[in-house]
Amino acid sequence: MKFTAQQIAEILEGDVVGDSNIKVSKLSKIEEGVEESLTFLANPKYTSHIYTTKASVTIVNKSFTPESAISTTLIKVDDAYKAFSKLLEYYNQVKLNKSGIEMPSHISETAKYGDNLYLGAFSYLGDNVVIGDNVKIFPNTYIGDNVTIGDNTVIFAGSKIYSECVVGKYCVINSGVIIGADGFGFSPNEDGEYKKVPQIGNVILEDFVDVGAATTIDRATLGSTIIRRGVKLDNQIQIAHNVEIGKNTVIAAQTGIAGSTKIGENCQIGGQVGIVGHISIGNNVKIQAQSGISRNIKDNEVLQGSPALAYADFNKSYVHFKNLPKIVKSLNDLEKNNGHS
Repeated sequence: MKFTAQQIAEILEGDVVGDSNIKVSKLSKIEEGVEESLTFLANPKYTSHIYTTKASVTIVNKSFTPESAISTTLIKVDDAYKAFSKLLEYYNQVKLNKSGIEMPSHISETAKYGDNLYLGAFSYLGDNVVIGDNVKIFPNTYIGDNVTIGDNTVIFAGSKIYSECVVGKYCVINSGVIIGADGFGFSPNEDGEYKKVPQIGNVILEDFVDVGAATTIDRATLGSTIIRRGVKLDNQIQIAHNVEIGKNTVIAAQTGIAGSTKIGENCQIGGQVGIVGHISIGNNVKIQAQSGISRNIKDNEVLQGSPALAYADFNKSYVHFKNLPKIVKSLNDLEKNNGHS
């Protein structure tokens, strides 16, 4: 799909300087611009590239004035970075603007769906599924019995949503996500063997939740595993049964959260963090990457290390740790000197 500079300027409420009829069909970095591409200049350290870029159109701040000849058409806006972000969002909406039901797909006779559904080929909708308006479900997706999906949610290819789960409005579920698989529940017997404990709960995703590729969220043993409104989950995260994550918390890749742990609102959790089960983490907590959390955490704490310490304490301790060889040598020298004396 091609757009003229004038059409883009109207979307961004900007002004065209140059050829308003020139067309673009793709986006690029300013240093990698090619003909028919659109780029932007927001960071001053990239200014030199605007004089050599081959991009057909460049979004710039209104304050920008070229110091020598340029070949690219400019669109001047109040904030080039925000304008380009807005354009990316618009582009993504256009790209994902699919509708209709592709075949082969299986739709249960008892399933219900709203207006403007897109259902990709080889997808499966189970019994009593209820889907809202403007939902996009890409190919090879499994939606189990009694699942509910809210308006304007996008589910990318190859995702699996097990029975009884609830997905809210404006959610994004990326490829390979599994929602509602059994929690890790086994009970040992007298012979040392393990018997499976039935997992009969579900998973609830509230509105505006993003789930990254290959992330898994287990169903509750009883009740619900709950991901509150506005939570953002990165790729390859494991969330165990009966976990609850408070609204607007963000979690980076490869973090694992054990069963029945409760995490508060507005937390920031780095990559490869391990969190044990049956603990509570307060609101506004920040946990640095590769930390291990094994205790309850109060509101507003900042933590690092495994087992995790307060961030300032960890940094002080690390200074001593990295100097440990020198400290040991000093102690050995002191013992030798005391021995000689």
